[in-house]
Amino acid sequence: QVQLVESGGGLVQPGGSLLLSCAPSERVSLVNDMGWYRQAPGNQRELVASITRGGRTKYGDSIEGRFTISRNNAENTMYLQMNALKPEDTAVYYCKAVIRPTFYSELAYFWGQGTQVTVSS
Repeated sequence: QVQLVESGGGLVQPGGSLLLSCAPSERVSLVNDMGWYRQAPGNQRELVASITRGGRTKYGDSIEGRFTISRNNAENTMYLQMNALKPEDTAVYYCKAVIRPTFYSELAYFWGQGTQVTVSS
């Protein structure tokens, strides 16, 4: 069973930066649209940023130009560069991707387990 593996979370001071990455746990036939979502305690999961296979991006309203989403199609890896982090960015960040695991499979949504980002002094 294909899984999405996130890395790069941690504790950072306000104003600091973090780089998150996400990739499938094994080789797959196709990775289509990908995105980052986050969920803080007591809040609904919200879109942070998304990127199509062709590189078209979309950002959540709260990002305000501080984050940059990118991907490497050759390695099926997606990144989220987070700068000027604020305490309100504290949340579990989840990776989501539309994947066709094998040539004969149908496209399906996959979620990662999540990585904790804590912004605090």
